[in-house]
Amino acid sequence: MFVLASDGTPLDPCHPSRARKLLMSGRAVVARYTPFVIRLKDRTAEQSEVEGAEVGIDPGSRYTGIAVFRSDRGTRYGLYSIQLDHRGGKIRDRLTARAAFRRRRRTANLRYRAPRFVNRTRPLGWLAPSLQHRVDTAMSWVARLRRLVPVRAVQLEVVRFDTHALAVGRPLEGLEYQHGTLHSFEAREYLLDKWDRACAYCGASGTPLNIDHIQPRSRGGSDRISNLCLACVPCNRAKNSTPIAEFLAGRPAVLARLLSQAQTPLRDAAAVNATRWALYRTLTATGLPVCCGSGGRTKWNRFRTDTPKSHTLDALHVGELDRVASWPSRVLVVVATGRGTYCRTRSDRFGLPRLRMPRIKQIFGYQTGDLVRAIVPKGKHVGTHIGRVAVRTSGSHTVQTPTGPVKTSHKHLRLLQRADGYAYVLKKEERQCAP
Repeated sequence: MFVLASDGTPLDPCHPSRARKLLMSGRAVVARYTPFVIRLKDRTAEQSEVEGAEVGIDPGSRYTGIAVFRSDRGTRYGLYSIQLDHRGGKIRDRLTARAAFRRRRRTANLRYRAPRFVNRTRPLGWLAPSLQHRVDTAMSWVARLRRLVPVRAVQLEVVRFDTHALAVGRPLEGLEYQHGTLHSFEAREYLLDKWDRACAYCGASGTPLNIDHIQPRSRGGSDRISNLCLACVPCNRAKNSTPIAEFLAGRPAVLARLLSQAQTPLRDAAAVNATRWALYRTLTATGLPVCCGSGGRTKWNRFRTDTPKSHTLDALHVGELDRVASWPSRVLVVVATGRGTYCRTRSDRFGLPRLRMPRIKQIFGYQTGDLVRAIVPKGKHVGTHIGRVAVRTSGSHTVQTPTGPVKTSHKHLRLLQRADGYAYVLKKEERQCAP
């Protein structure tokens, strides 16, 4: 649990049982519920020994893993894990819809107006809103963690794959460090993402996968990454050195899909490549030491420490390390939901407005997304419930709890935490073996 001094200065995190004892003895109070933070009432930062912690970041297109850990002589001890779910896809879809609406209005009402896109310029380093969102949310949580824990350094995975080592397709020499131990991990990690961790021929997943040449080397196939795919052991043995057209002669749909996917670049990898250095520059501007690593090294570290595969565990293994002694058993999943919408109507299936929404967010002191405690004195939902509230102008609000919705009056609600544009869920750390 995160701990703050009496003046709000961040201290080293403590174990949940220790936080429970401090709260029960009256030495601490709850400062925030999600993530859970306590504030000491009888101790300042000068009276405490602060070792500090590091933050590991594994940026991704849809998910970003964040790990808070303590490092001691090459050994890491995981303290807190966060999985940040982005909404870049929703932003892209809404921008596309907005462009379609504007294009339709322009052609319908101003048919002969000249296009104006030619006089619009973009500043240097501009990113699309769906990509800039990934950088902003990651930086927002780094800034939030700095207010909750004394961060000494940041470990950032800036390259998902070592593209130079992949493109050459031959053993590198001299200072070309990609050759050797890390080179196979770079190529394998790229192929696992590209083929969705499944066999390219039969679609089997959850089984050992081998790297296979689409066009066999014995028949002129190269070692380039575009000629490689993943194959399960039975398919790999059955194909052997058979030409791909002959091996999949009875399955033309699979053949067409495989050849098309082999030449298609990774959309998610392209998104990460577009934002990685923007995130790096933004992190270095904070003044924190930023150490960089690659995706291949991260997987190599997990392989050496025999650690399962997950976004948060990847963040814990970014950069140089000797071993990982422990990691949290639960992960805080943070879903970016946004802070509402400008649209004041809801439409039916024909696109016509069916109801109007109020122009104010707070109704009787609450707004949708607030974390509240509902103390219902009577009725079907009698008892105490904690969850997120959905407000109505009538004052009869609905509290979403893990057991289902609870409808009650605003008079029975007590505010615990204001909505901040994120939804929070606790889940167990994944334990499946890495492929």
